[in-house]
Order: sequence, then C-alpha cells, then structure tokens
Amino acid sequence: MTARPDFTLPEELLLLALDPLRGTPYCRNRFLQYGVVGAALAELELQGRITEERGRLSVINPLPPHDPILAAILASLPAPAKRRFSGSTSTYRMVRATGREIEGRYLDHLVAQGALARERRRFLGLFPYYRHPAGPDDWSAPVRERFAAAEAAGFPDPRSRLLAGLASAIGLSHAVTRRGRPGRSAMRALVRPHWASHAVHRNVRQDKNSQNGN
Repeated sequence: MTARPDFTLPEELLLLALDPLRGTPYCRNRFLQYGVVGAALAELELQGRITEERGRLSVINPLPPHDPILAAILASLPAPAKRRFSGSTSTYRMVRATGREIEGRYLDHLVAQGALARERRRFLGLFPYYRHPAGPDDWSAPVRERFAAAEAAGFPDPRSRLLAGLASAIGLSHAVTRRGRPGRSAMRALVRPHWASHAVHRNVRQDKNSQNGN
C-alpha cells in the first residue's frame, strides 16, 4: 500500500459507505449521492472557499483548490457578488441536482487512484451497473479506523463531526458505528447543527416522504 495524503470529506464518505468486499453501499445509493455533494460543499467551506447563509451558498475565495473535482464544483457556483444573495446558490437544490454527477466523478477518481476497483454487472442479465469493492490500495480500512477513533473520542473536531453528521443523514450510521444505539444517537445529533448535513437530510426525507405517499 502506497502512502498518500488524507482524503477529502467526499472521498472518506464514499470509502465508509461502500462494502469493501461486495462493492455496494451500506445505504441507498441515491442517499449516498446526496451525501457526497454535501461532503464536497462542506470540504470547500473548511478550506475557506464558500460560506452558507439561510440555505444559500456564496463563494468567498474563488482560488481553485488543489483537488480538481472540488475546483470544478467551486467554478460552477456564481462568482462573489456585492449584493446580498445575488451571487448565491440554493444548497438544497444543488445537493439534489448534482448528486449522480459528483458521485460519479469521485468514484472515477478513487478507481484511478487504486483505492477502489470497478466491476461491471448486469441486473436480470440485461441492465448494466457497477460495483466498487476495495482496490489494490485498500484505503477503506484506515478510513474506518480513523472514524472509529474519532467516535471513541466523541467526534472532537469539526471535520469528524461533519463526517459523522453526513453519515447519519444518509442512513449510514448503523454500518460505521462501533457503539451501537448510543453511537447512532450521537451521530444523529450532529445532522442539524451543520448546513451541509441538514441539506442532505432534507433531500433524504423528501424522497422517503414521496415513497410513502405523504
């Protein structure tokens, strides 16, 4: 296994969400797509490039990040504007509209890095789909160990709290906690405090309500 820098939040979320043997997510794939977008936006905020107010995103530093996917996401947002909210984007709508595309970019990137493999399958022998088990450089185990250490410490830093809140928002907490029900409750409490995980959760809840006919 070769050494590499720390993963971004969307990469970490994907590596937590995908079963390293089966290559399928532990949660619904549509929810994972929402989570990846939320994680990417949260990463941009951590890097000081965007801010959020009242459900709207604004660019505060247009300098492109080193990560090419984050740079493309940043470039897709309106340029900074002098008038309040005139150069902003709805967080909720962006999470909903760009999930499949952004998740696909990150999956391609992780496959190219050797962190994931890609297996082509066919549903009912007709419809193609892909699985993404661990690749030659399996980084899912170190990511899980780092998450477990953060959980044991009570998610002491903003980055670990963001990741835990996003995991709960997409229904992943049961697969990543090592503390059972108390661990799931602790992660659930981290969903609403941050705008990214809250926007993800809103989209997840809308999908569930639509399915239930509400």
